Amino acid sequence: MDEDSQETRLFAAFERHDEFVAAQNTLLTVDLFAEPSRGEEDVELDCSRKLIMIFGEYQEQSYLLDPYLESLVSPVAECLRKYAMTCVNARGAQSSRSRVERLADLLHNYIKFRGYKTITRFFPHEVADLSIALDFIRLPSGPVKDPSQWGLRYAVLLWLSLICRIPFDLQKFDDVTRSGETANAIELVGKDRLNMAGLEREGAATLLARFYARKDTKQQFFSFVKWSMTVFRSSDIILSIGVLQVLCELVKSGSSEQLQAFTQQFLEITDTLEQSTTLASNTLVRKYRTKLLSRVALRLMPSNVSRSKLTFRSLDGNIKNETGHGNVDDDNEDIDVPEEIDTILESLFKSLQDKDTVVRWSAAKGIARLSERLPSDFSSQVLETILGLFSIHSVAGASVYDTPAVAEATWHGASLASAEMARRGLVQTSVLGSLLGWLSKALYFDIRKGSHSVGSNVRDAAAYVIWALARAQDPESFSPHARELAQWLVSVALFDREIHIRRAASAAFQEHVGRMALFPHGIDVLRKTDFYAVSVRRNAFTVAAPQVAEHLEYRSYLIDHIISITLRHWDVAMRELGAQALRRICELDLKTLGLECASKIAGFLHSVDVSDVHGALAALSGISEAYRAQGSEENASNRQKIFAFIAIVSQDAVMAPRNGLVLAAACDLIASSLTLQEVELQEKSSVPHWKRIVDQGLRHRSSSVQQAAAAAMATTSSLMDCSPDVHRLIKDFHRGSQSLQQSLGYTLGVLNYNAHPHGFSEVVKCLLDSVNPNSSARMSSIEARRNCFQALPKIIANVLPRLTEYLIAESMCGVIGALDSGLDDYTMDERGDVGSWVRMACIQGLASIFEDLFRVSGSIPEFASYLPAQRYHSVIARILRQGVERLDNVRQIAGHCLLQLFRIPLPSVPHQEEWRIKGSQLMMKLFLDDASDTITSWSVGEWLFPKAVELLRVQEYRQPLLTGLIHSVGARTGSTHRPVSSSLVSFAQGLSLSPDDSGYSLFELCDDLIECVQGRTTSNAVVVPILQTFNMLLEADVLSHLSSVDNGPSKLEKLLNIATRNVMRLKNVQRVQESMKIVVNLLVVSSVSKSSSERIIDFLSHPYPKIRTSTAEYLYTFIQSRDLGWEADEAVEELLLETEWSSESMQVKVAATRVSELLFCAITE
Repeated sequence: MDEDSQETRLFAAFERHDEFVAAQNTLLTVDLFAEPSRGEEDVELDCSRKLIMIFGEYQEQSYLLDPYLESLVSPVAECLRKYAMTCVNARGAQSSRSRVERLADLLHNYIKFRGYKTITRFFPHEVADLSIALDFIRLPSGPVKDPSQWGLRYAVLLWLSLICRIPFDLQKFDDVTRSGETANAIELVGKDRLNMAGLEREGAATLLARFYARKDTKQQFFSFVKWSMTVFRSSDIILSIGVLQVLCELVKSGSSEQLQAFTQQFLEITDTLEQSTTLASNTLVRKYRTKLLSRVALRLMPSNVSRSKLTFRSLDGNIKNETGHGNVDDDNEDIDVPEEIDTILESLFKSLQDKDTVVRWSAAKGIARLSERLPSDFSSQVLETILGLFSIHSVAGASVYDTPAVAEATWHGASLASAEMARRGLVQTSVLGSLLGWLSKALYFDIRKGSHSVGSNVRDAAAYVIWALARAQDPESFSPHARELAQWLVSVALFDREIHIRRAASAAFQEHVGRMALFPHGIDVLRKTDFYAVSVRRNAFTVAAPQVAEHLEYRSYLIDHIISITLRHWDVAMRELGAQALRRICELDLKTLGLECASKIAGFLHSVDVSDVHGALAALSGISEAYRAQGSEENASNRQKIFAFIAIVSQDAVMAPRNGLVLAAACDLIASSLTLQEVELQEKSSVPHWKRIVDQGLRHRSSSVQQAAAAAMATTSSLMDCSPDVHRLIKDFHRGSQSLQQSLGYTLGVLNYNAHPHGFSEVVKCLLDSVNPNSSARMSSIEARRNCFQALPKIIANVLPRLTEYLIAESMCGVIGALDSGLDDYTMDERGDVGSWVRMACIQGLASIFEDLFRVSGSIPEFASYLPAQRYHSVIARILRQGVERLDNVRQIAGHCLLQLFRIPLPSVPHQEEWRIKGSQLMMKLFLDDASDTITSWSVGEWLFPKAVELLRVQEYRQPLLTGLIHSVGARTGSTHRPVSSSLVSFAQGLSLSPDDSGYSLFELCDDLIECVQGRTTSNAVVVPILQTFNMLLEADVLSHLSSVDNGPSKLEKLLNIATRNVMRLKNVQRVQESMKIVVNLLVVSSVSKSSSERIIDFLSHPYPKIRTSTAEYLYTFIQSRDLGWEADEAVEELLLETEWSSESMQVKVAATRVSELLFCAITE
């Protein structure tokens, strides 16, 4: 939520002005001709990053800086001017490359932030600045020649372009003997940089465009046009793009008299570009060619706009129009349209069908702008031509889905052009109906192409057209189409796949509601389909759609849209959401809509398209589920009718191995529509093969299909006794493939044992054998075992009302014991700790069973035999262990279940306090005292472990909890290892040395840690984390005083023996290294320091060179950094440093022996 808030934060003013100015002044006050020191460099880099960050924050609201722009930009531009002047006057002066780059980068960020047209207004623009800027950029060895200083070159080019606009004679700067030198120099500077890709080319194009727009450069422009023809014929793409940018900018801003003289040359240029295969294949060339054509056409027409019909609503609710000058239209009718306009329009219409969006959009804007200046009849013909583009790939009577994929570009271009025409009020009322007819198809333009679809840009552009029409049409002209249009927009806003199109349709709907007030229930529907309501697809389908369907004007259209489009969509998720939406809408009037919709949907079951069949089955399942939820005999009859539709689908289509989606949907439909009458009819059922469908689903390899088939079995089990089927499933599946074993767990867990026995005892035995580590029937698949563990608590919950009839106390203890043993599943494979799936299932299962048993405890005689208190606390302790282990997701589930158990009432039995969680007051204080703790995740180690270590004070849960903490200490992820290590050290530092009345002690902690490792010294997974824990405590100087406690030295001696036992034969490097650290760290503990010094030789002379080297390094660092309590001989340090410990020579063993002796002597003294 914080990230979303940051992204959408809106500012009311430039709040960081002072901070921005301070950072900028730091950069402007430095000496650009002096290299910064390291400290200065860091400060300046920080300031530069801060400025960039502030620019980024305000990028979406850049206008907030407008009141400050002059005071902000002018000092930067003046700094650049002074720097350029100094470089020109003192040629050869060396400047700081990094500082100049930061200055240029600052100017570039301003330009990127607010646009070069706005920022260059604050550049110095005196006549005298021309020579400064021109000489600076032409310096032969100046900073602008550095390839990395592109930002500096861009800024100077823009500066020059601004100076060129000043109306002064360039010849005043020329030498008497060299007329035109200055003009030639400026032109050369621009031309030289036209073939550079990037911003330099844009800066050079702007410079040349403004240079040629001057009155005293007509001859140079004539030469440039001739030169440009040469460039285009050479097919140099980079240079051609630069030249086109110059021409486009010049045609836009130059004088009409100057440009009309070159009209034929411009048209010749565009023909040359079209004929060149190399140039015509480049997107930017085609874009600038289109832009050039449209701007040339605009220059051929008078600048008067023919009409402006933007509508708006006044405060009194009346619709008003902004109209242009009253006689403009009449004047425009008398205009003679040049012949070139026809040719240009033909080329622009062709560009509307270009494969690239930027070309199409440029053509659309060009056509609309030109149409504004054309007579009404001519502009009407243009619009008719645009509408004709829609029909190029259309076939009479065919739907938009039959349109070829290549039509995407044409439809998108036509939609963009229509939108631009509509924005300018150029859509006549007479063609509005025809336009809306094409838009009704464009809104649903979605064509399957391989594994995806094309057409989202067409749908987006269609929404743009409708939005534009709302701003420029009279309500009277829209009135006949308002209802249909409202239905189109609402259906797209709710049911389109793409978020931006749903938002676009919502915006168009909003525009019409606000400007025309013609849509039925406009304000109410808009509230239900606003920007945020349609942003999340699931919310749009399942929440907003049923709300809109409450209005009868929209209901039938939404239903038809779902049935005809959404349920047939190529995306599976769309079909499934469509089925859910249809169910919610039908529930508004299920009696009327249910069977009516089901009958329409059933028609798609005949289709050979798998998508159609799947969508239809999913929708029928939803409707049937709605009937089942409402009950009644009439609804049961309706469900039976829906069930009969399954027979329409061919068995081959359902049973095909690759049609898992259809099979799953068929099983879902059986689960929701199967009735007792159909079960009793058996082979005479309307769908006689429904059992085979379910059986095929159970045998399918996909888990989603298996779950759907299991749901069908659950419905069947509530209607009939499935004992023979269950016996067959157990026999066939238990020793079958892994996918069959997985299916067994799904199925046995969902059967309704409360309605019929279904071989309950056999089911429980099968599940317990499947997860029993000592049973030969144990399933090898981890997924299958997980499913069996998940099935056990479901079975208990199912028979809970008659628990004592189905399960004796011994069987219940067996179920709890099986789930308890699952907490020890640490199976690993190439996917990682897959045993965690089982552990999480067992944690949730145990919590569910305990909660169920507590709830019905009053009806269970001898409750203590079903759930012994001792066993209950043992399980709680083991769940608590999982709550502090290394995996975040396991901790989260364990923590949630523990707090859930903590909140449930105690069982209603005598001596109920026996089942109260131990240390409940401490737990409440740690985890429930603060309201924020209830929502904090147990997966966050920094929050959890400082609290969890305090639970070591609870004796009953201490050993399992300590085991879990030790496992986390050995975790490789820092987010777990660091917080648990620091928490354990902090906890140990706060303990008393020896046992007393205050509770846990440091001595007991060490004793418990040693007890954890005793008897399991062969397991590195156990020993290594414990050794790591002891090393943490030793390095934090927590155990140094333990030798002063009774039996303390013996505990430390045990630790030393564990660390050094068989160390020469150990092959696990990590264990040997941790053992070595134990021995070295014990050198400062007086009671075992002598023994430790004698054991050092085992590591310094270890067979592994890596161990020898790391021991020498660690021992040297230890001696240097720790207060030993005794004086180490300097010879020890020399031996550690000078011996080649990685070699295999005898010198190593001699040195190891000598180090051990010297340490022993130093300690003894």
